[in-house]
Amino acid sequence: MQVVGDWRELPDALKGAAVAVGAFDGVHRGHQAVIASAREAAERLGAPLGVVSFDPHPRRWFQKDAAPFRLMTADQMGEALPPLGVDILYLLPFDAEMAGMTDAAFAERVLADGLGVRHAAVGFDFTFGKGRSGSPEALRAYGERLGFTVSVVDRLDDADGLKLSSSAVREALKAGDMARAAAILGRPFAIRGTVIHGDKRGRTIGVPTANIEMGDYMRPAYGVYATRSRLPDGRVIDGVASLGVRPMYALDTPLLEVWLFDFDEDLYGRTLDTQLIGWLRGEETFDGLDALKTQIAADAVAARAVLKRS
Repeated sequence: MQVVGDWRELPDALKGAAVAVGAFDGVHRGHQAVIASAREAAERLGAPLGVVSFDPHPRRWFQKDAAPFRLMTADQMGEALPPLGVDILYLLPFDAEMAGMTDAAFAERVLADGLGVRHAAVGFDFTFGKGRSGSPEALRAYGERLGFTVSVVDRLDDADGLKLSSSAVREALKAGDMARAAAILGRPFAIRGTVIHGDKRGRTIGVPTANIEMGDYMRPAYGVYATRSRLPDGRVIDGVASLGVRPMYALDTPLLEVWLFDFDEDLYGRTLDTQLIGWLRGEETFDGLDALKTQIAADAVAARAVLKRS
């Protein structure tokens, strides 16, 4: 899959795709339905399949002080799309120029002239353009004038009638409902980050942890999780992790601290992808290190049981 970082002055080889358009944070099952609609058009037209997304996320541009909310990084998005058949990811800069475009200008300058799209697939609630003035119906009208077709994917619900959306994933994560989050995403929620030096307290009690800053990831329920971490060399290691501010030590910034089972290698500076498989308990304070060690041992047993079932 090729990743294209702009919409201006592209060579013809990178134009003419059937594209899915949206933020696609999480690339969840609802997003996958939009991409499938674009894929059907690509096959019909004999065109490449593309995804049009934005970096930074539009919400971060307009709400610079908003709480962290992302479900994935741009790199994770780039890895989630090829299995869906995507040939080109147009990861467009969301800057002052993009933010100021009217819906008509976006359709003409970006989609038609810049990318030369032959088809655009969007979700039923897709909005675009300055002030979110554009709708799927408006995009279809612009497409008729500018020479591309448009498909609109209806709302996709789960068996309980709940919308499959990024917001629904965030609600599940905040509630510690990792099974529901994974059901919407189509895979477990995973945090990617570089292992940093911590205070090394874990080593003093026989529990060395890999510490990872949360960055702009949304904050799931604070507490202890059963985890699976993928190392840069592809190995996947089971573990248990604490996510939060550690009430005993009152951290200023939340951390993900992962204890990898049966593992003793230096990971500083390396990147881990850690899936949060199951929420075990909330954060607690303990009356001394002995009580903490006892609880960590119990957490490890519980995590192994959860991971064995999954």
